[in-house]
Amino acid sequence: MSKINFNLQLNINEAKDLIKTIGHELTPIIVSEPGVGKSSILKMLELDMGSDEYDFIYVDCPVKDMMDIAASIPNHQSKSLEYYVSSLFRMDSGKKKVIMLDEFMKAPKLLQVIFTRLMLERTVGDVPLPEGSIVFGTSNNSSDGVGDSMMAHAANRVCLVQMRKPRADEWNDWAAKNAVARPIRAWAAMNPKAFRSYLDPDQQDNEYIFKPSSTAKSFVSPRSLAKASVIVSNKDNLTENTLATALAGTIGESAARSMAAFIALEGKLVSFKDVIANPKTVTVPDDVSAQVMMMFEAVDYIENQTDLTAYMEFVGRIKSAEVQSIFFTMMMRSKPRVARYNQKITDWATANHMIM
Repeated sequence: MSKINFNLQLNINEAKDLIKTIGHELTPIIVSEPGVGKSSILKMLELDMGSDEYDFIYVDCPVKDMMDIAASIPNHQSKSLEYYVSSLFRMDSGKKKVIMLDEFMKAPKLLQVIFTRLMLERTVGDVPLPEGSIVFGTSNNSSDGVGDSMMAHAANRVCLVQMRKPRADEWNDWAAKNAVARPIRAWAAMNPKAFRSYLDPDQQDNEYIFKPSSTAKSFVSPRSLAKASVIVSNKDNLTENTLATALAGTIGESAARSMAAFIALEGKLVSFKDVIANPKTVTVPDDVSAQVMMMFEAVDYIENQTDLTAYMEFVGRIKSAEVQSIFFTMMMRSKPRVARYNQKITDWATANHMIM
């Protein structure tokens, strides 16, 4: 029997599906480095599962105190203490719960004890959750150096799962659906090393990414790239220096300089309308970055076979098959209904199957 190699890391969709499948009995704790999308899993679950049957509850563990979770209140009639659960958990609704304990391993140790019972027994203090409720947590890697720790006996009772960073193409699929500024998406496609992890080999000289050993507070992550969208989308109202400085404070200095230079290329682009009108004669920019930015513009605008066929005439004039493949891949992922039945796309895929 051949040996199967597992990388023992999940992508974000696999992590979400694991939580849906086992989270009612065994608590997954999703760990990764900062800014890779862990906190968005709760919203993904809500979109998948709907709110008719479930309440979706976010618990920001590091900022909570005992009184934010539950409290013992005197009952003067019975001369006893009664346990009152915080309204945070919506116990009055009767719905099953999906509870996300965000940054669980940064919670104060006393609260980790309280949350451990929630994870093991599906109770808030002494009050049980509705049958079928799901509990999961998120946190950073202990090696990230941002204060995450968990008691060994508690860790042995949950499912600790490593979540990897998305690849550039995976992040771009998400970014296109979430209105992230086009220049950022194009820059991401041109700089896949910005999506590498410090845990990967040979990343000591990667100036874009988070490193525990670095004192830099700003760096490229899927989250910070998305945050930079509001800066780039309003670039016409900013000086070049303001744009670069704001980007540096969001994605780090090295990435900011690279992205600002990338954005400056927009003046070299041929408009989508001009390409569609004259695909065989318009000028093809010499700069590869400019070509890639045009590919992203085209994918955003193409909605029918006529425009796609015309644009493929232009793409065919680009000398780099790798750049052509970026357009092909994005069309197949973002506009599959248009791309799948286009003869020009089919012909290109047949001729270039070796690089796909």
